[in-house]
Amino acid sequence: MNHLTAEQIAAHADDKDGVSNVRAINRLFREQDESHLFPINGRFNVTERAIRRVRTLARHNGALAGLEYAYAIDWEISEIVNDEKNW
Repeated sequence: MNHLTAEQIAAHADDKDGVSNVRAINRLFREQDESHLFPINGRFNVTERAIRRVRTLARHNGALAGLEYAYAIDWEISEIVNDEKNW
């Protein structure tokens, strides 16, 4: 599978509602996880960490779904990978 953008991932899950939508988005992000690459080098799973952070955010600020949820996951992945303390 080619690397999908947050917009493409949200579009693939657009036919689902609520929890099913979130699960479909999570599955697509997990399928393209690249935690084995630099700078993480497989020390932990970036996608899983990002999903947990967004779940916590949603618990405190209200549910996310669709494009908003995909953007939140994408943002967290970027933040984790670019955080120098993880290198």
